[in-house]
Amino acid sequence: MTHADVSPAQSPSPAPGGDDAAALIAAGGAHLGIELGSTRIKAALVDGTGAVLATGSHAWENELVGEIWTYSLDAVWAGIRDCYADLARDVRAQHGTELTALGGLGISAMMHGYLALDADGEQLAEFRTWRNTFTTEAAALLSETLAQNIPLRWSISHLLHAVQQGEEHVERLDFLTTLAGYVHWRLTGRKVLGVGDASGMFPIGSSGDAFDAELLERTSALEPIAAMPWSLPDLLPEVLVAGQDAGHLTAEGAALLDPTGMLQPGAITAPPEGDAGTGMVATQAVEPRTGNVSAGTSAFAMVVLEGPLSGPREEIDLVTTPSGHPVAMIHTNNCTTDLDAWLGLFSQFAELIGAPQSAEDLYGALFSAGADGDADAGGVLTYNYISGEHQTGVASGRPLLVREQSARFTLENFMRAQLYGAFGALAVGMDALLKDEGVRLDVMYAHGGIFRTRGVAQQVLADALGVPVALGESAGEGGAWGMALLAAHTARTAAADGAASGVADGSGATAVGGAQSLSAYLDEIVFAGQDITTRSPDTAGREGHTTWLGAYRDGLPLARRAGDLLH
Repeated sequence: MTHADVSPAQSPSPAPGGDDAAALIAAGGAHLGIELGSTRIKAALVDGTGAVLATGSHAWENELVGEIWTYSLDAVWAGIRDCYADLARDVRAQHGTELTALGGLGISAMMHGYLALDADGEQLAEFRTWRNTFTTEAAALLSETLAQNIPLRWSISHLLHAVQQGEEHVERLDFLTTLAGYVHWRLTGRKVLGVGDASGMFPIGSSGDAFDAELLERTSALEPIAAMPWSLPDLLPEVLVAGQDAGHLTAEGAALLDPTGMLQPGAITAPPEGDAGTGMVATQAVEPRTGNVSAGTSAFAMVVLEGPLSGPREEIDLVTTPSGHPVAMIHTNNCTTDLDAWLGLFSQFAELIGAPQSAEDLYGALFSAGADGDADAGGVLTYNYISGEHQTGVASGRPLLVREQSARFTLENFMRAQLYGAFGALAVGMDALLKDEGVRLDVMYAHGGIFRTRGVAQQVLADALGVPVALGESAGEGGAWGMALLAAHTARTAAADGAASGVADGSGATAVGGAQSLSAYLDEIVFAGQDITTRSPDTAGREGHTTWLGAYRDGLPLARRAGDLLH
């Protein structure tokens, strides 16, 4: 595998000149996207072309409370406020002005899970993230009833599980939503959800803009649900598609974001989305036969479909783009966490010997070593399962490093195995989609921090999937940038429809003949001048990965047994 392109990812496009950017921000014409990811809350402020004007971030971690992976709502708001304050500091440092108003605003967060509220808006149970996989019985009943795969992490699976278990709070339910939907509601007063995030709560109908009414009826008729004092459709948020007006930032919402009182209310908001949807937007993967891989704590591949699959498959979720087009989703609970832990160990060693390395230099050097490893990683296997992994039938995760006695255990092969392992469960799931279902895919776009060392993880992924993998200048920006683009698109759509105040969005372009589609906005405005690099599968790399993946599959019983034996 070559690694000639190794270099840090750049900003998606040059920001406007200092005076122009400062004027745009001061006029309230910039657009803000905030994404609550698994390990970081990130913010991106952009102009109408998607050029990044400022960023902010806040680090956080989930907690294991009892047997539930969760984040407290106090941590949610503390993190959002700290992230916004970091963004405001960046605005002052870069542009010499204060952030007092926004042209558009959008909230994104990790998809799925269970956030239950009563009629007073009070939380009824711990927020249950996508990482919780104890809903096996409920998901199986739903999959049988609805004749399609309903994953363990979907909101409806968590709801039915809570009802089946007789949890005390279920009779007092009034509103069920995702993390993005909850934050958006607090900022705007609107109980809505973007269709991409909504498709991880309950199946979307063929119209692509609402929950499936027939399937809602079937689910409502299930004996445990039918006995409840509420109506299932009434619990769920209203579904919106990209570009639709999702409300405006209220005075109370502005104070939640910015307790200093500098931020004024009034910004139009985009439909809140999940991290899968923002990943598709951030990589321009919104048309059939395109797809994207978003790699972080978890990983998922989204492939926009040309037509229906042969039938329900446990490995494949059916969701949508933010515009409502059908998408096959391969989701894995584990991706970079174990890899990051190993690189943290190398960082400690570097400090121990008096040669500390920056994270960027360390990752670049070790990833490049992995690029020089044997194509089959020399017989070294890694299972990166911090949590359970449904794609490979591992109920409880225990990270493992395994090798044969005759394995060629070198640094290069160790790092190659770590990179293969980061995408191991994803490769298993993608086999079901590309080989078994015969789905056609012309290109897979990639984004996430693992791709910052250009060319290395990108080539690994191309070899693993057997599909060209493209990487744009925005690859390291991630979902906050994608959400900011959705906010900018909403503001442009409102302006084109005559529903906005006329504040300039900084794009220098107008939508001719009415509102632009999301696809056209991305193609004509955001990505028109971006430099895209593509890596095709390497013959030797593809063959080596096939050998490695065969051994990986053979060793899965070890990973399953480890959860039973190691506590």
